[in-house]
Amino acid sequence: MMCAYSENYLDDAMRNLGEMVDYAVNACRMEIGAFWELFIATGYGELFGQGVPRIVAGLSGTELVCEVVVESGLDIELPPAQVEYSCSPEYWCGWIMAYYQWKSARSFKEIRKYVSIDKVLRMYSPYHEVAEDKFADTLDAIIRQSSSETRLQMRRRACGYSQRLLSEKSGVNIRNIQQYEQRVKNINHAAAGTIVSLSRILNCRVDELLEFE
Repeated sequence: MMCAYSENYLDDAMRNLGEMVDYAVNACRMEIGAFWELFIATGYGELFGQGVPRIVAGLSGTELVCEVVVESGLDIELPPAQVEYSCSPEYWCGWIMAYYQWKSARSFKEIRKYVSIDKVLRMYSPYHEVAEDKFADTLDAIIRQSSSETRLQMRRRACGYSQRLLSEKSGVNIRNIQQYEQRVKNINHAAAGTIVSLSRILNCRVDELLEFE
């Protein structure tokens, strides 16, 4: 198994990322998704994922938040550093993401393309009670499904249609087609008329465009 960096740093990395998310959300009152975007956009997510010793073990979670805030140019006053952290859902979120990133060797940026930090937080129950590898297997499955072609995309390509041509022929807005293929919108919840129009142009049954859930 190819991991992101030496296992010697893993315990520190998990603890520090847990503290970082907990402090950012529960002490600084930042929205978890917004802070996670800053963590990635400022480059600290990349450095953390590479196992840079100063980032994964040299800085505390609180210090990581401070550096991310300064690098992002935010003008906010941060509360005093926390000394002790309980295993809040936010702490677990950072803690388990550090483990998954290490084990999968995927960057946080790549993971974010398929699984938002908000979704990870919603997985707190029941996953905080199971082994880390169980969570990792679940995220692997989500990413595999999300990164594969949708049935709409496969059918469209088989017919030789571009998204724009399919939109023109079916009357379905091209943006909706793009969002169904990117799984931003769930095609299973699309209006009946939309699915019927697409299936007619793609010469297939309606159920052949629906995704397995």
